[in-house]
Amino acid sequence: MKRFIQTLRNIFSIEDLRVRILNTIGFLIIFRLGSFIVLPGIEPNALAGAPQEGILALINTFLGGSFSRASIFALGIMPYISASIIVQLLTVAVPYFQKMQKEGESGRKRLNQITRVLTIFITGFQSYGYIRGTIPAEAITNPGFFFYFTSITILIAGTMFCMWLGERITDKGIGNGISMLIMIGIVSRFPGSVIDEMVNNRGLAGGILFVVEVLALFAVVMGVILITQATRRIPIQYAKQVVGNKLYGGKRDFIPLKLNSAGVMPIIFAQALMFLPALLGGIWSDSDLGAYIGATFSDFTSWQYNLLFGTLILLFTFFYTAITINSNDIADNLKRNGGFVPGIKPGKQTAEFIDTVLSRITLPGAIFLVIIAVMPAFAVIAGVGQNFAQFFGGTSLLILVGVVLDTLQQIESYLLMRHYEGMMKSGRVKGRSQFAAA
Repeated sequence: MKRFIQTLRNIFSIEDLRVRILNTIGFLIIFRLGSFIVLPGIEPNALAGAPQEGILALINTFLGGSFSRASIFALGIMPYISASIIVQLLTVAVPYFQKMQKEGESGRKRLNQITRVLTIFITGFQSYGYIRGTIPAEAITNPGFFFYFTSITILIAGTMFCMWLGERITDKGIGNGISMLIMIGIVSRFPGSVIDEMVNNRGLAGGILFVVEVLALFAVVMGVILITQATRRIPIQYAKQVVGNKLYGGKRDFIPLKLNSAGVMPIIFAQALMFLPALLGGIWSDSDLGAYIGATFSDFTSWQYNLLFGTLILLFTFFYTAITINSNDIADNLKRNGGFVPGIKPGKQTAEFIDTVLSRITLPGAIFLVIIAVMPAFAVIAGVGQNFAQFFGGTSLLILVGVVLDTLQQIESYLLMRHYEGMMKSGRVKGRSQFAAA
């Protein structure tokens, strides 16, 4: 406890770090205040009858209640994530976008501009589906063209403002701005979920069941932390170099490849796309197909939902790992610096070897993500309350663990730069992949 207090003192004794933490807190407060501002023309008291089950409840958890309150941030940052997915897919499949990606800073700026414009169109489309499919008709005081036009405009502005807040947290705060916005929405719902579960589990048997659920949740959290930090290390050897009469090089090192190199990003990407079927079902709810899609994919315990969700996670894990870890670049850097993998020729064969190792460890990492992501569905089937089950593994837990580890890593780097002892005894906190890559 004494060491923890001393670490906090060290954190706030660094002016730059203190300012960044305060900036982050300020931006997050603005984000949370905006989630309580209801869209004009909607009666808040009539929203009690809005759908709060299945995928809609999960969306509401990610957005910190903004979705159910019909706030100006009702769609949050999700349309921006969807736009980022589309642009990243284009950089892999379309040569024009591949060329832009290789143009350095100017290319990245153009890709960011395309992502922002695409976010506006996606938000407009999702806003219409949100208003038509999730807001009760009795909650709209004066339905008509003007209401739809102003509501869609405000929702687009709200999403763009959330995107701006995320960028400010990344630039002026402690980093991971987009992930931080998602995390604060999840955390805001956690205390209420725990209280609801305690109230529902009354009596001796209910109390014992609640304790078992908490212990199981703790075990899952520890398992997620251990597996997300599991690393496969490839040994490398640096060639000896003689300069004058001195011998340089000859040292051994490792290339660390994480079992889950993609971090939480495949979950976020897949979840962003899983919002679409429910919204499409809401738009075309009058047709049989629309009603079927809406009913099936609004229930996150259905096998159709989990099958599609798991498939998307597998695909995005391999995709995101491929775009974040370039084996050719690693092999070229090793060759330029006189390094090589023992028993493997430098250059192309080294890149192929790294690719093989990465593919072998990515598959179990992807399967791990799928298992964790579908655990809330099994928890609900086993009798755990839906609100609490969303933290029982699943996307919420992975995002919380990933963002917390990344934040600790950011703080750790500031402390170590100022020669302070870090947050952990080892002086190292392993973080997850940052959202900034998206």
